[in-house]
Amino acid sequence: MPRVDEPGSVAISGGVSVVLASASAVRTRLLTAAGVPHDIIPADIDEGDVRDRLLAEGATHGSIAEVLAELKAQHVATDVAADMIVLGADQVLSCEGELFEKPDGLEGVRGHLNRLRGRAHTLHAAVCAVRGGEVIWHHNSSATLRMRTLTDAFIERYVEIVGEAACRSVGAYEMEGMGPHLFSEIDGDFFDILGLPLLPVLEFLRNEEVVMT
Repeated sequence: MPRVDEPGSVAISGGVSVVLASASAVRTRLLTAAGVPHDIIPADIDEGDVRDRLLAEGATHGSIAEVLAELKAQHVATDVAADMIVLGADQVLSCEGELFEKPDGLEGVRGHLNRLRGRAHTLHAAVCAVRGGEVIWHHNSSATLRMRTLTDAFIERYVEIVGEAACRSVGAYEMEGMGPHLFSEIDGDFFDILGLPLLPVLEFLRNEEVVMT
C-alpha cells in the first residue's frame, strides 16, 4: 500500500488517516502538494460495466460520476481499518448528451478531438468519503470548457507532441500540460477540471480534524 507523506504535511496527528481509492497520479499530486498525507489503494472495479448499466437505466452523467466515486470508496473501505477515511473520486465528460470514455490509443485521441473541436463540453467531478462502511461526506461539481475549432494540422501536431499521455484523460488532454492550447474558454474550478475538487476536500478534512484548521 503506497504511502505519500511529504515533509510539508498539514496533518494534525502523525498517523495517516486518509486513503485515496484511485490510481490517478494527478489526484495524489494534488493531495501531496496540499500537504495531505495519504495511502493509495486503487479501487478494482469495472467502471465501464457500471457506466453502461447506469446509462441503460437512464442515469444522468453527473450521477454516474457520483455513483462511481462512492463505489470506489466503498470497495476500498472493506480492506482498511474502520477509522480510516477513504476518498473515492470520479470524473466523466459529457458533450451534447454523449458520454465520453478515455481514448483508445492515438487514433482514439484524434477521434475525441475531432468530435469535441468547436464545441462545449462538461466535466462532472465527484468525490465521496467513506469511513467504517458509511458515507460521511460527498461533493459533486462541474466545469464547462469550449474547445477551439482546431484544424486537422493542429490536431496532428498535438498528437505528435503529447503522444500516449493524451490517453490518460477522458478528454484527451491534461490541463497541467499542453491541454490549454485546445481551449478558447473555461468556466469552472481548475481543480474540478483536474478531477479532484480540492477546496471542498480540504474543508471536509478540516471539519474532520484530519488537517490543521
